[in-house]
Amino acid sequence: MENAWMVFSAVGIFLLACLSPGPVWAIITSIAISVSRRHAILAGLGVAAATLSWSTVTMLGLGAILSQHPWLQAGLRYSGAAYLAWLGIAMIISNFRGAQVQLAGSFAKQTSEWDAFSQGYVASITNPKAAAFFLSLFVAIFPLSASTAVKVVTVAALGAASAAWHCGLGFIFSTPSVQNRYLSRKSLINTLIGLVLVSLAVRMLVVP
Repeated sequence: MENAWMVFSAVGIFLLACLSPGPVWAIITSIAISVSRRHAILAGLGVAAATLSWSTVTMLGLGAILSQHPWLQAGLRYSGAAYLAWLGIAMIISNFRGAQVQLAGSFAKQTSEWDAFSQGYVASITNPKAAAFFLSLFVAIFPLSASTAVKVVTVAALGAASAAWHCGLGFIFSTPSVQNRYLSRKSLINTLIGLVLVSLAVRMLVVP
């Protein structure tokens, strides 16, 4: 019973954290409304893969290494901010040029499925707060005596919860009604999303 409580607690806290809109939210919704449902779901799976990566390396103790080496955290923060700023600026510029929205080279209908998956993964894996989140999650919930099996089950549960949440987000924002509203306000929405991504990049730089 205690082991089950630890797993459910970890998943519950993770899902609560997902409620806060951030870079991943902006990217998945952008792909959903401007490309296709399939691409949005693949982006969600990319985020889930990043969740598995972060939770796995944290369980193995690498999260503690990051917390002890500020320069590693800084490098991750700078790379993540640069990536988000690049995506946001690309969206804004594409609107001024009268082109179809573009992210990471192409957000047109010919965007490859791998591009969608990798954009979701990179946006999540370069989030410097992920290391601190998963490290604090494991430290707060799991006692030192917690077995490896329980931690492995938790990592798998976190990956499944991440996939369900982020793929569901892509599914909802790719519905015809949402896409029709997007088409009627495409330029404004793309510009706003681009500004959100740039502001998140700036915040990532100024708020450790």
